[in-house]
Amino acid sequence: MSKFSKGYFTMKEADVLEYAKDVLNCFDFDAVLSCKEIGDGNLNYVFRIADEKSGKSIILKQAGPCARISEEFKVSPDRNRIESEILQLQYQLAEGFVPKVFKYDPIMNCCIMEDLSDHVIMRKALMEYKKFPLFADHITTFMARTLLLTSDVVMDHKAKKALVKNFINPELCEITEDLVYTEPFFDCSRNDVFSATREYAKRELWADETLLLETAKLKFEFMTNAQSLLHGDLHTGSIFIKEDSTKVIDPEFAFYGPAGYDVGNVIANLIFAYEHAEAALEDQQQKMDYKGWLEETIIQVMDLFVQKFMALWKEHGTERTSKYKGFDSYYLDNILRDTAAVAGCELCRRILGIAHVKDITSIENLEKRARAEKICLSIGKTFILQRGTLKSGRDFMDIVKNWEEKIK
Repeated sequence: MSKFSKGYFTMKEADVLEYAKDVLNCFDFDAVLSCKEIGDGNLNYVFRIADEKSGKSIILKQAGPCARISEEFKVSPDRNRIESEILQLQYQLAEGFVPKVFKYDPIMNCCIMEDLSDHVIMRKALMEYKKFPLFADHITTFMARTLLLTSDVVMDHKAKKALVKNFINPELCEITEDLVYTEPFFDCSRNDVFSATREYAKRELWADETLLLETAKLKFEFMTNAQSLLHGDLHTGSIFIKEDSTKVIDPEFAFYGPAGYDVGNVIANLIFAYEHAEAALEDQQQKMDYKGWLEETIIQVMDLFVQKFMALWKEHGTERTSKYKGFDSYYLDNILRDTAAVAGCELCRRILGIAHVKDITSIENLEKRARAEKICLSIGKTFILQRGTLKSGRDFMDIVKNWEEKIK
């Protein structure tokens, strides 16, 4: 009996090589295999297995019993089952925008999938000031299709409820409830706050009772609104990209929640890239050019999402009441409201919480980093408080540019 059938254990590179030879049927019998651990995320272990003879390669992703970011976070390895199943569903709904899954092993809690080594992580590419003209079109197609086509607007309601049950994800949802909606908005001992930003956060966020009330509302809306099957962590570190291809990865946070959660995460992380360019680029012409592209991308992400969502509604809406005049606009307005709120929470939590983004922490000039953090916090707060008024990409960018002018 193979040791891989006896029970779960966390694999090392040597174990993965043995697993590939004993369990997987992905390589030729005479393959010369190598394995390297390439994961740098907060949760999982990711290995690349390659045949040195043929050049063929695959990715093995294993879920451990706790998050790599901190052993305080005990998380169910079932998240790898969730990730495998949602990737397969998303592949059906938006083919070409997620990696193909070859196998899921429930004993070893691992998923074997397509290798995307010819792509790069989008966050890293944006920090190198690369442009991706097709990104806005790609990501809005992915979001519009996966968010609308998994909702009650389109699905049989019993079938949709079965998916809600299948993708219950309490441990990962608890992390989101704590790290996104709760801890950034008080002086939590687990927060990791840049010293030059602390007093600003204390004055402008933690002491603002109006803001705190709104975040409480948002937290409970997140916990109780089973609207669409979300990716749940759709930031630029969860996107592999190259000039003509966009692949969304790492949906282990997937569950049924408010559709605007995914859209808001994309917007917030593009704003992090925007503020990184503002702080880190010295050449003014390069800065203006790159920020101009990011600005146009943010605007397109919002506006193309709206256009595609409404077009898909007309084409695929099956629920009788979805045909009532004005209901589509009402439904979309709620998604845009949630988009703004989530973008705001993401901007705040990545500055004040335990899980930062390199866009900001890599800014070497400490004064410029402090300015970037204060800008992000102020944009985030404004998005939350004014979430009912933001309907277009231009509305979002006006707030971004306004705070850049105010905070010098």
